[in-house]
Amino acid sequence: MSNLKREIIHLPGINYLIRKVVSFKASREANEIAHHFDQYLKPLIAHETALRDEVHKIRHNVYCEELAFEPPKPDGKEQDDFDPYSIFCVIEHKASQHYAGCVRVVTPQASEQLLPLEKYCKGAITDPHLNPANFPRNKICEISRLAVPAEFRRRNADKFAGAETGAVNEDTYSETELRCFPFIAIGLYLSAASIVINQDIEHCFVMMEPRLARSMRFVGIKFKQIGPTVEYHGQRAPYYINPILFLRNLSPGFKLLHMNLEKGLAQAMKH
Repeated sequence: MSNLKREIIHLPGINYLIRKVVSFKASREANEIAHHFDQYLKPLIAHETALRDEVHKIRHNVYCEELAFEPPKPDGKEQDDFDPYSIFCVIEHKASQHYAGCVRVVTPQASEQLLPLEKYCKGAITDPHLNPANFPRNKICEISRLAVPAEFRRRNADKFAGAETGAVNEDTYSETELRCFPFIAIGLYLSAASIVINQDIEHCFVMMEPRLARSMRFVGIKFKQIGPTVEYHGQRAPYYINPILFLRNLSPGFKLLHMNLEKGLAQAMKH
């Protein structure tokens, strides 16, 4: 290496400038994603019975028919004992008015109201400090039943990879719209985070595939694993996050997407 190259590499601030360029590019791409997401997709809170029915139909399509995690229901709606004390969010594709995905936040209030992981994965949490039992019921929640319909995913093979992938159907939607669809799952998690913050909930739990947790770190959603991977509709592990960790680590570019979603949901939460 020449002396000139060595001097350039060791110039004060050169690494900082490189990081700034990389950061600017990532931020610009995230801002574009936020813009296109807002242009084509809209988050909604499912207050009305009709919209809640749509959530149950999406879940039935994904969890019962496609992935066979649950047996099919005669009415075509996937429901369980946690739904009565849950808040449901759906993302609507504006042009078609089809629903691109859904998620729920289970919000227990009474001592007998459990989180899904407490009922089905009891013992999976090995962290003695971050256990739902340590906190008041009204300060904990679980993000669960995230589902993205096959209409918004790319290939037949993707349908069996899990409902959280957020892949897309390239033959149905415009090239511009495709730019935001891979982030539907991220948008659902950001929407769930907005609900958690709005409801003043302090501790959030989720059972998810470790690979999904790793992909969430890409945007700065850094779930803390609090137990080993177990068999629960595939290999999943318990994770924890709280609003402070969420807001502290969220990548700057994706904060705009979160802010847009939060604005849309804040008004909906009042109804």
